[in-house]
Amino acid sequence: MSRVEINFDGIIGPSHNYAGLSPGNLAAMKNRGAVAYPRAAALQGIAKMRANIALGLAQGILVPHARPDHRWLAQLGLTYAEAQPHLQAQALSASAMWAANAATVSPAPDTADGICHLSPANLVTMAHRSHEWPETLAQLRLAFANPAFAVHEPVPAPFGDEGAANHMRLCAAHDAPGVEVFVYGVSGGPFPARQHREASASVARHHRLDAARTLFVQQSEEAIAAGAFHNDVVAVANERVLFAHELAFADKGAFYADLRRAFPEVEIVEVPDAEVPLTDAITSYLFNAQLVTLPGGEMALVVPEEARETPSVWRWLEAHVAGNGPIRRLEVVDVRQSMANGGGPACLRLRVVADPATIDPRFLVGHAKLDRIAAVIEAHWPERIGQDEIADPPLIARIEAARRALLETLGIVELIDR
Repeated sequence: MSRVEINFDGIIGPSHNYAGLSPGNLAAMKNRGAVAYPRAAALQGIAKMRANIALGLAQGILVPHARPDHRWLAQLGLTYAEAQPHLQAQALSASAMWAANAATVSPAPDTADGICHLSPANLVTMAHRSHEWPETLAQLRLAFANPAFAVHEPVPAPFGDEGAANHMRLCAAHDAPGVEVFVYGVSGGPFPARQHREASASVARHHRLDAARTLFVQQSEEAIAAGAFHNDVVAVANERVLFAHELAFADKGAFYADLRRAFPEVEIVEVPDAEVPLTDAITSYLFNAQLVTLPGGEMALVVPEEARETPSVWRWLEAHVAGNGPIRRLEVVDVRQSMANGGGPACLRLRVVADPATIDPRFLVGHAKLDRIAAVIEAHWPERIGQDEIADPPLIARIEAARRALLETLGIVELIDR
């Protein structure tokens, strides 16, 4: 069995819009009511996937959810036409594109039973995301139906779980046993903490992780209050490297000591607040980048254009790459439509370490399949959506037809009527 890390990117759906539904997500709130461009957004996501493949990385996809979510509205006793505008916006949200929130993944080398465990996130803190998990669960059960995987039910409410965005894994190599780090929140000024410790502990138990190689770490209140609504806005890990902002964790001294005991090979790369202020790190999404190992063994950091445009961030990155640090290469991608709603390159992907032969091939992509997906997007995705248009029946019909066209093209017909 040849296990590799596969990035499963969420295809940005045809209902992508800026409704400002996520308190604590500064970009989403700042751009509330702006005109969104779903076609451009989805093509930006496709271009990022192409860039990953060009780097020699394995690439997968998760598909857009059915929007509007008529089943969720029916549970409220409503049709889309009857719903108030705020409920229409919550039913129409394309936030499932941020696949880092789809699930928490523990690869087979970490688990007691030697299989890869996946737990879909319940996302209960935000109404517009709380109804994602049933369709996420359905996709995961299709993509990972092989006995090499165990796909669990989500953690029950009220314990908030936001998936891999609050989970890190450190290891000597992707196919070697690792140390799993679950980052939870307590509070953050006026903003809610979305990841609860109880949820993280539940996931760890279901995944049958070794307690000696499992850490539970509190995110700093300062980071949450500054707009780091998920840990992956202020920290990211890959193999032996933890890349984090100085103010990411509530008690970094204890965390770093515990991590070094559990994984002595760890290399901690901390960005000082004096060089990159927390506000710059968050607005540029420096840490919401993909930290990846290339086929030659060197590490690259895939950052958004906004990181290059933030002087303090780019200055630090260039100095690091010029020195002897573990990050040897910078790759810049344009995901501005996602960034404007609060999701950088890392938000758009779920990392799964597995043998590609064990995964449903409909969820794996190369350039040819991306060509077909891009053609569907060009033909069917709306060019623009303004907030004053979300009640428009012809727009809703187009959104629904666009998703159906994509699923038919990919042959994932089981999801069409969900």
